[in-house]
Amino acid sequence: MARFQKNKKHNPFVMLLRQTLISAPWQALTHSEMIAYIYIKKNYNGGNNGQIPLKYVELKRVLAAATLAKALKGLISKGWIEKTQHGGLFRFSCFYKLTGTHDPIH
Repeated sequence: MARFQKNKKHNPFVMLLRQTLISAPWQALTHSEMIAYIYIKKNYNGGNNGQIPLKYVELKRVLAAATLAKALKGLISKGWIEKTQHGGLFRFSCFYKLTGTHDPIH
């Protein structure tokens, strides 16, 4: 059984508040947008907002590339995230920022 380090900066879970899950903006998201948001929030460690990476390989078993692209565009247009740096397909990652308008950032 693995032990967690005491000085680890982030929690071993993704925190979504109950009020977020029952809110109208969350219910308006498609399932692919929900999955993409959870994976972006998984990479948030409390101090890297604006520099949150999301790599296609993290989601390629869950979402197709076209579905992921559509989900990210939807999250941006609905105000859940912002793209801070555009990446490429093979060399660089895209970086995102959680806006905190619908889901408080902790």
